[in-house]
Amino acid sequence: MFVSDCRREFYDVIVTQVRAARRDRPGPAPDRPPLGLSPLWAAAVPAASRRRCSMHFMYQRALFGTSINAIILLFLQRVLLLVASDVDALCACKILQALFQCDHVQYTLVPVAGWQELETAFLEHKDQFKYFVLINCGANVDLLEILQPEEDTFFFVCDSHRPINVVNVYNDTQIKLLVKQEDDLDVPAYDDIFRDEEEEEEEEDSENESGGSEPLEKRRRFEEEVIERTMKRRQRREWEARRREILFDYEQYEYHGTSSAMVMFDLAWIMSKDLNDMLWWAIVGLTDQWVQDKITQMKYVTDIGVLQRHVSRHNHRNEDEENSLSIDCMRIAFEYDLRLALYQHWSLYESLCNTCYTSASLKLWSVQGQKRLQEFLADMGLPLKQVKQKFNSMDMSLKENLREMIEESANKFGMKDLRVQTFSIHFGFKNKFSASDIVYATTSLMENIEKEGPETTNFIKALDSLSRGNLDKLHQGLDLAKKQLRAIQQTVASCICTNLVISQGPFLYCSLMEGTPDVKLFSKPVSLCLLSKYLLKSFVCSTKNKRCKLLPLVMAAPMDVEQGTVIMVGIPPETESSDKKNFFGRAFEKAAESTSSRTLHNHFQMSIIELKTEDRSKFLDALISLLS
Repeated sequence: MFVSDCRREFYDVIVTQVRAARRDRPGPAPDRPPLGLSPLWAAAVPAASRRRCSMHFMYQRALFGTSINAIILLFLQRVLLLVASDVDALCACKILQALFQCDHVQYTLVPVAGWQELETAFLEHKDQFKYFVLINCGANVDLLEILQPEEDTFFFVCDSHRPINVVNVYNDTQIKLLVKQEDDLDVPAYDDIFRDEEEEEEEEDSENESGGSEPLEKRRRFEEEVIERTMKRRQRREWEARRREILFDYEQYEYHGTSSAMVMFDLAWIMSKDLNDMLWWAIVGLTDQWVQDKITQMKYVTDIGVLQRHVSRHNHRNEDEENSLSIDCMRIAFEYDLRLALYQHWSLYESLCNTCYTSASLKLWSVQGQKRLQEFLADMGLPLKQVKQKFNSMDMSLKENLREMIEESANKFGMKDLRVQTFSIHFGFKNKFSASDIVYATTSLMENIEKEGPETTNFIKALDSLSRGNLDKLHQGLDLAKKQLRAIQQTVASCICTNLVISQGPFLYCSLMEGTPDVKLFSKPVSLCLLSKYLLKSFVCSTKNKRCKLLPLVMAAPMDVEQGTVIMVGIPPETESSDKKNFFGRAFEKAAESTSSRTLHNHFQMSIIELKTEDRSKFLDALISLLS
């Protein structure tokens, strides 16, 4: 199912009719999706309205096939939401929750951190639900093969992971994909990867019929049939070889498409139900992709431009309102901000020291780097006392032109990309947050290692922190984010100073040992990915080996000491022309298969695996051999 910039008025008519149908329906909604107007609609809507609505259906189906039926079905049924544990998924979930609340749709929310939890949740709820919405999970595997659902079970998948499994793409009965129409999925043609079963059966039948001894007068015909069957077998082998090659090229790299939160916001906009809160969640979802380095800079700038038009539409103020509070005491603004993590809620000095970009550029893990930081501050003319106190406490005279001062000095020190396009949100006059602030805070809440209750506690806290009515949870997340960033930079400095990053030939390798400070934090996938990206960038800035600058990184950290497992992640090379495509997912699978290593591919991101500690050596040897 594709979401497109079609007429929003059409969706208004559809949703209006859905509300009328729900109010007047005599019994439960049908279990199977209607092919046209359902009997429920026929009973609830007058004949004239039905004719008009039927024409709307015909018009829309010409554009999107069964898309509208799928959307309407979702608004008429009780739904199970299966949401992955990442910030983009949480933002998409918040938007969908708001849409469901508008139309009084009953739903149950279940967080899933990996494939095992997804399968468990489905098995537990498959008898109570027929309609499942999967957010940032499920697109890159064959769902029907893994879950084995009944024929009357339907999945709506909104997932930014790419590539999408070809079976999910071409199954238009049970699986509905929510994808922006302008996204280039580059899916292979149907005839290149699927063959009709009837053709295969005909070939087998012809072989069976031609068996046995043939009369002499039919010898020539028999020989022709043998030649024909031989040609068909050869063509089939060639087709299968070409199919394997096509699928290998298609599935070789893992990457990310448009943010799921942006896709959900587009859906809300098409239905004329978009609100400023939904727009902010879409912004945070996109910013999460940028902070986690999942998309290219070009993709980020392009999507920023799309969202900027919505921001102008939702936050336009007349001259009379310039000095008053924004609508609902909330205002979103586009701005060019500094690429400094949490600097408005921290001190400028701490932010400079714990931001990956500035720390790597200045090489702050070395004595020479600390001197360069002092020179950088001196060049800006900022007193050390002002820089080391909270940003909110700095002199107003310094803060007025702070961005221009920092940018001017940063160019002299080789940091030309310190300015970035982003958005900020204002709650009245007091509270202001940038989109990256929310990403860091929400991520830290979700991966908090301090246990405070059930496993879902962190997920619920992170989800609640996205609501503007829960600023206390957001501030708690900001405090945790500061600890996380400090831990990452200290670990990066330790790894570089002790030469823990070594070249293994086709890739760099670094392993954290048990007992390393904050090692428990890096047993979490998002924290380990952030550490790996920061470490690779810092290593590239510090090494003089030109070949090593172009290598990817494999990083391992203790997962569970009692069970003897490690978590391992692969990161693509740190280059300006990087397309953010990651080949480690398939490489990990083949290395584990060839060595019979005990691995667990439980994460939705294929480039993250869990591995038995004693199998690590043979696994790495196989990975080196495979990538050499």
